[in-house]
Amino acid sequence: MRRQLERGFTMVELIVVIIILGILAAVALPRFTNMQRDARVSKLNAARGAVQAASALIHGAAMARQNQVQPACPGAGFGPNPPAINAAGNGNLCTENGRVQVALLYPAANLAGIVASAGIIAAAGTPTAAQLAVENYAAVAGAGGLAVQVTGGPNAAQCSFTYAAPAALGQAPTIGALNVAGC
Repeated sequence: MRRQLERGFTMVELIVVIIILGILAAVALPRFTNMQRDARVSKLNAARGAVQAASALIHGAAMARQNQVQPACPGAGFGPNPPAINAAGNGNLCTENGRVQVALLYPAANLAGIVASAGIIAAAGTPTAAQLAVENYAAVAGAGGLAVQVTGGPNAAQCSFTYAAPAALGQAPTIGALNVAGC
């Protein structure tokens, strides 16, 4: 009876496999870290789209309800006769999620305005800074309007876009381009 000798891998074969695995890990690891950045950029892009859509929807509703009696706001505490949108285009608009602050027939550049109307977080009504933080968002008021930021990256201030309410009645708000340098 003939016995075959069983042999294992040689040291050279093991080292070659380890080197190949190391090269693959060095190539694959940056792709995984870029996925987190890509997710933050996608989240920012989705928030910008929600702001654009909310701005248009609130503008249409505000024009239709200007100087009209509005329906009661759920959970807003206004009772049966909530404040109306006045002739100047300012006031509060009642939606199914609660009150939205309106300036010049568009959502105001604050938490009670554009952030509440865009619905970027699940909370109904006016979101708080703490509720935004839980969802990795921040809203920072500045000279250029309200900066909506996605947090969690290297620099949240550079992972943002801005929303500025119109300067006069008849003008549209300005929604800035995405700044993704800090995502």
